[in-house]
Amino acid sequence: MGRGKIEIKRIENSSNRQVTYSKRKNGIIKKAKEITVLCDAKVSLIIIASSGKMVEYCSGPQETRMKILDKYHSQSGKRLWDAKHENLCNEVDRVKKDNDGMQIELRHLKGEDITSLNHVDLMALEEAIENGLASIRDRMSKYMDAVRENNRAMEDENKRLAYQLHKMMKSEENLRDMNYNNHTQIPFALLVQPNQPNLHDRM
Repeated sequence: MGRGKIEIKRIENSSNRQVTYSKRKNGIIKKAKEITVLCDAKVSLIIIASSGKMVEYCSGPQETRMKILDKYHSQSGKRLWDAKHENLCNEVDRVKKDNDGMQIELRHLKGEDITSLNHVDLMALEEAIENGLASIRDRMSKYMDAVRENNRAMEDENKRLAYQLHKMMKSEENLRDMNYNNHTQIPFALLVQPNQPNLHDRM
């Protein structure tokens, strides 16, 4: 007996729905790859699951996907994005190119990949490096001057604090000496007494 016809409707059980999605997704991608190889077709496939996770397949590199979309635009007359988005894409491409150029310049400044540079490029690179070194030396000189100035200020502050501490210790020492002398000195009245007879002896 053959398999019964499956009714095409939403699968209510979430586990069964996920299993079916995984199997059919892999089957669609497999079919897309097969038609690409067997028929030399250009295929661009995008699948977005209910969870929001996206799976994509393209029969070639990124440029092929863009060519497929351009082909769709030209033949269907429909636009997947407006002029604003196209300008944004152009801006992204420009930024990528600028970034690639800066990466190349950075490697040149490191002395890498310079064999392809001509005499003029090497002279410009040398000038750029010398200007950079001059700026670095100037910044380093200002930094060292600031460090020395800060060290002098700290030394002056340490001297001031040491002088204040010395004065405080000296004052405490003088105060201790005064207290010691006041407690050990014999009263003058006890040292000088009149030489008089006892009045009880006369009576």
